[in-house]
Amino acid sequence: MGSSAAVGVALAAVVGSRCPVPVLGHNGFGLPGWVGAADVVIAISGSGRSEATLSALEEADRRGCRVVAVGPPDSPLAHRAERARALFLPVAVVDGRPTRASFWALLLPAVAAVRTLGLLPPAEGPDAVEAAAVRLEDLAMRCRPASETFISPAKVLALELAGSLPLLWGTTALTAAAADRAAGQLAANAGYPALLGTLPDAAGAQAGVLDGMFGVRRAGGGAGADDDFFRDRVDETEPVRLRLVLLRDQAAEHPAVTRQAEAAVTAAAERAVAVTELSAQGPSRLERLASLVGLFDYTSVYLGLALGLDPTPVAAARDLSSPPTPAMGET
Repeated sequence: MGSSAAVGVALAAVVGSRCPVPVLGHNGFGLPGWVGAADVVIAISGSGRSEATLSALEEADRRGCRVVAVGPPDSPLAHRAERARALFLPVAVVDGRPTRASFWALLLPAVAAVRTLGLLPPAEGPDAVEAAAVRLEDLAMRCRPASETFISPAKVLALELAGSLPLLWGTTALTAAAADRAAGQLAANAGYPALLGTLPDAAGAQAGVLDGMFGVRRAGGGAGADDDFFRDRVDETEPVRLRLVLLRDQAAEHPAVTRQAEAAVTAAAERAVAVTELSAQGPSRLERLASLVGLFDYTSVYLGLALGLDPTPVAAARDLSSPPTPAMGET
């Protein structure tokens, strides 16, 4: 759950739809009824204490599944994996670092496990991992705090998002996974909401927001006959406007989705809705994922700082992760 759920979505996207067996994420307690002894269960937890992950591991052990666990050493997950005789892949833990910062530390062991099972294409081998690391290092250099705003793509994107309601649309499973991670990071690091969608479904399910109160209606607000041209505007704030953020992956987009993405840009422009297009970079899925995930990781931090927030602690997450146990007789 939480950051680990984003890792599961990303793992399925890296494996791809042409995998001979389904790779599916499960973010709840226990396991779906169809999971059996012929299946492999990868239990992932950045804290090693997730009750949902622990329950999934225990259920997988009861059903005779092959189990791989990814998490911190000397954690409840590690101990239960040992009891279940599961393969445990330890993740280094840095004191004081939130688990959402362990995205790559959790994803890469899971990728290695899937590769060992023969489910990854050759293009996603060790060279792809190295290329993703180089891509992240390049982003770290360009997005470092000392960089001028016009040099840092993360600072530019943070300024674009500030004051808007981002509508994040992916065009492939890979960019949808990046959008999912981006929305989580914006919420955690900046306390900032975002709407999520994936083309082609989003074109029908979410297109209405372009004509809604944050889209064309807000663009036309205040321009009617009742508007007082001479009113005092000093204390007025800029209205929150929609911003369409398209996460593109031209190397893998279906032609119909490409046409939909282009139509979305046109429709947004006709409604005075701002558009940001971001393209995944690199030949492998891992590198393309890194190019978008890394960008939004930095963007979310800069947006939080711009809003006067400390990106590290999330008090609400602590409150919701350990809800009080109902008293006896309470329903």
